[in-house]
Amino acid sequence: MLPTKKSKTGRNDPCPCGSGKKYKQCCQRPSPPPDQALACYNMGNAFLAQGRLDAAVEGFRAAIAYRPEYAEAHNNLGAALQAKGQLDNAIECFRKACKLQAGNPQAHNNLGAALLTQGKLSEAINSFLTALALKPDYAKALSNLGNARQELGLLPEAIESHRRALQLQPDFTEAHTNLLFALGTHNACTVAEYLEEAHLYGTGLMTRAMPFTHWATPAGQALRVGLVSGDLCAHPVGYFLESILAHLDPARIELVAYATNRHEDELTIRIKPHFSAWHNIAASSHETAARKIHSDGIQVLVDLAGHTAHNCLPIFAWKPAPVQVSWLGYFASTGVPGMDYLLADPVSAPEAHLTHFSEKIWHLPDSRLCFTPPTKVDELVPAPLPARLNGHVTFGSFQNLAKINDNVLTVWGRIFHALPQARLRVQNKQMGNETERAHLQQRLQKAGIGADRVTMHGPLERQAYLAAHAEVDIILDTFPYPGGTTTCEALWMGVPTLTLAGDRLLARQGASLLGCTGLEDWIAGDEEDYIARALAHASNIGKLAQLRSALRRKVLDSPLFDAPRFALQLEDALHGMWQQGKK
Repeated sequence: MLPTKKSKTGRNDPCPCGSGKKYKQCCQRPSPPPDQALACYNMGNAFLAQGRLDAAVEGFRAAIAYRPEYAEAHNNLGAALQAKGQLDNAIECFRKACKLQAGNPQAHNNLGAALLTQGKLSEAINSFLTALALKPDYAKALSNLGNARQELGLLPEAIESHRRALQLQPDFTEAHTNLLFALGTHNACTVAEYLEEAHLYGTGLMTRAMPFTHWATPAGQALRVGLVSGDLCAHPVGYFLESILAHLDPARIELVAYATNRHEDELTIRIKPHFSAWHNIAASSHETAARKIHSDGIQVLVDLAGHTAHNCLPIFAWKPAPVQVSWLGYFASTGVPGMDYLLADPVSAPEAHLTHFSEKIWHLPDSRLCFTPPTKVDELVPAPLPARLNGHVTFGSFQNLAKINDNVLTVWGRIFHALPQARLRVQNKQMGNETERAHLQQRLQKAGIGADRVTMHGPLERQAYLAAHAEVDIILDTFPYPGGTTTCEALWMGVPTLTLAGDRLLARQGASLLGCTGLEDWIAGDEEDYIARALAHASNIGKLAQLRSALRRKVLDSPLFDAPRFALQLEDALHGMWQQGKK
């Protein structure tokens, strides 16, 4: 009779079955059944690391089918679904993981990150705080908490969170980039303080990089230009880029894409034919990506992200291309030693501001930006001035909540005090959440703008969002972080933006956009001038109506929307930087 407990038989003893073999080698000894759930889970993790999202989802779902209470599989399924853009389903998975394993800080952090993407800031903060209560030294949750606080406009608290994350994990590059983004938008941070932190970031990158010193020069007359971006899709970067790509001369510029985000959409499909090659490097290490770019013979490598989401600035520290340029998606110095140039214009970065950057400034003659008009022109005709129907002026703001700081609200409050009939329309993704609406309403009330004078609207599909400009007479820009895409879209819809020109590239973006469209009288020099111009424009309804009827044609004829003109200037700039960089 075989023993009922294997522990009574040593591994090197003869097997009791009489085979003559050692117990550990006996072929008659039954093998334990394989853990199918674990195998599927590991397979899902492997596919997720490779960026094979559909296969990863299939693996995690198989693991859950074998073991429905598998908290880790629910958590990682959420990560895969979020990467696929299925945010609601991802949040459901993260909530399930938190319920099954309440003590798992990673699940709470992931839930918070997904909620943050949806603009549910208070819920996101609660999730991050739960993760930190479980794991106080959780640097990633601290940095994510900083991002959520920044979205709420709590910049000092956000900066503190990022700094604490870096103290816990000094080589946490993502936290450092988040810190720089926050500092760049904080009016209490001087240009010198920002640049000092940017240099620290760059110094840290160089300790982990081995820069190339020799590069192959590819045959052919076209300059081989690589674009590194996670925003080659329906995103502000994509909106500015699309029409430019269509007008670049392939005989002068050969484009290669290095996408740092797996997400693709209709805009991605439209722009792909303008590239000779398209590589997704989202799942690659910085070294692997740098070696790939170097082997591709890229002559000018352009970063379109700066210190924003999905950036791969550490790649540039490896210097995979002989000339490297920062452009379009960011508004300050990157601090990366290998970044040679930053593309700007004389208004956004005047000569007196060239010391604000670790990069050399290359000025484009008209504007650093060129906007792509929406495609459905006939369905989006500028509406008549609503003030003539309403009997009062309606100011609008389509800016992210993070830009609407208390100083902005104080200035707006003075405008509304002087115009007791005026109304305000606020629309952004955070206004889709009741908690955030209530919080902003309290801040508006404190600034002297009562609830009866404000309407709040959550996010809309782009066409409906553009159509909403029919309800607005004047856009009030935020400062020191003004609009970019929102300003261009408003101009195209016939609505002028009142902006304030600040003391750095970010704060001068509105001035650059309005200046090159011939709207200099909508650019204020300081807060008092901003208030005076708001009152003057709002008091002249006839002139406002006249401007509205002609504004689309005016801006379409300007350099801001002239893609062929901008493309030629960009080609010349890229070739100029290449020639100068070779010396």
